[in-house]
Amino acid sequence: MADVHSSETRSKNMRAIRTRDTAIEKRLAELLTGLEFSFRVQDKTLPGRPDFVLDKYQTIIFVHGCFWHHHHCHLFKVPATRTSFWLGKINSNVERDNRHMAALSAAGWKVLVVWECALRGKTRLEEEAMATRLEEWICAGDGNSEIDGRGIRQMIA
Repeated sequence: MADVHSSETRSKNMRAIRTRDTAIEKRLAELLTGLEFSFRVQDKTLPGRPDFVLDKYQTIIFVHGCFWHHHHCHLFKVPATRTSFWLGKINSNVERDNRHMAALSAAGWKVLVVWECALRGKTRLEEEAMATRLEEWICAGDGNSEIDGRGIRQMIA
């Protein structure tokens, strides 16, 4: 199926998609600040340019959009137009994410992925529940984990 927008309109729409300081990143930053964690953002020297780096806890946090990183939830929908192009792009994002997480783990970092559906949408976690999960994992968690609208889970490497 052909794109429903002209190439100029599609280009304008794609340029409007932010890569940093998104609403979900801002919400997570507010939660981390409220929990009194110090963090750096978008560290270009680390693989994947992590959204949040908590040096004291040797912790990396990525905030992943469910569409762009192919999460299996209600926020991901396979595009009806240019399906093979989009699935190729999204799958390459997932492969890149896996490489970055492996490199960070090998360097001694523990990695947490916070999915968009944990922060917005019908499965979002309440602020207190999200803050509790974050604090518990940062302070006591080991290994790589993810938080989504269903809760926190250990990630299989």
